[in-house]
Parts: sequence; structure tokens; C-alpha cells
Amino acid sequence: MSDTEFLEGVVIRDCVEEDIPAITAIYRHAVLNSTGTFEIDPPGEAEMKIRRRVMLASNYPYLVAENSERKVVGYAYANSYRPREAYAKTIENSVYVRDGFHGQGIGQKLLAALIDKAAERGFRQMIAVIGDAENAGSIRLHEKLGFTPAGLLRAVGYKQERWLDTILMQLGLPLIEAEIN
Repeated sequence: MSDTEFLEGVVIRDCVEEDIPAITAIYRHAVLNSTGTFEIDPPGEAEMKIRRRVMLASNYPYLVAENSERKVVGYAYANSYRPREAYAKTIENSVYVRDGFHGQGIGQKLLAALIDKAAERGFRQMIAVIGDAENAGSIRLHEKLGFTPAGLLRAVGYKQERWLDTILMQLGLPLIEAEIN
């Protein structure tokens, strides 16, 4: 995949710092209105810029989806799964789509591109930590792209006045020929 790929009117490209206001708005809505993230207080733009810089400095992919009107309609990134050295080639993914744009395949396009970028960078395993085991849309999205169930953590997060389970899903990333040699 190139840095910019056109897919049915949506461009998937690397995130640039100028995307942060749109990303912050998308994430703010998710934090305040969903259980897809267990974060309670939405971070501001300054914090989101720091998070992005840390991920990019560690060679993690960070992508956005932009519609034909050049509006950021979603984003996805991979980050450290766990901080210990033995987990260095295992990453966790996150995918968020702007409110009003769900069900259009944007999340699937983002996650597919994220998988490709992660494999190109030599990562071996991708973990989906799906907040709220009742998040059928996220579970279906990950299943479509080959993720398999890896575990259920019961009542590990408290949000919106209820205890929530977390689903773990896993995908082995394809080995890139350069890595094999």
C-alpha cells in the first residue's frame, strides 16, 4: 500500500499533526458517548499531539481516513501492547470513526491499512482489546479481517454506571519477505 490510497472515495493516509483537531473531536465523542474506550475524560488537542508523537517516534503506524471533501472521518493507530521488551513485536490496535459515518466500511478500510503498515514495519502480532464485550460492531470488524477470539476479561472496567467486560482478539501479521531473509 502506498502512503495514500484511494478506496471508494475515501483516502487512507498517514496522519499529520494538522489532523489532530479532527482526531480529538472524534475521540471526544467516543469517550463521552460510548464504551468503546474506557477513558472517562476526553483528552485535549495538546495531549493528543503528545500521544501521536510518542507513537510515531516508536515506529507505530498512525492513519486517518479522509472523505472526498477532505474531512477526516476516522483514524486508526497501533501502539505498544505491553511495555516489556519481550512484547516489542506485539501491538494493540485502535480504530475510531466519526459519528454519523459508521457502517460505511471506513473502519474496515482503516484497519486493513493498519494491518498492512504494521506488517511492513516488522510487527508480528496485533491485539484488539475491545472495550465492552457487547460491542458487536467492533467484534465483527475484527473478525472480517481475520482476528480470532483470544480471551474475555470480566468486569474489568466501570463506565456509564456499569461494569464492562473486555474481549481480546488476536491476529498474526504476515511475515514480509525482507524479514524472513
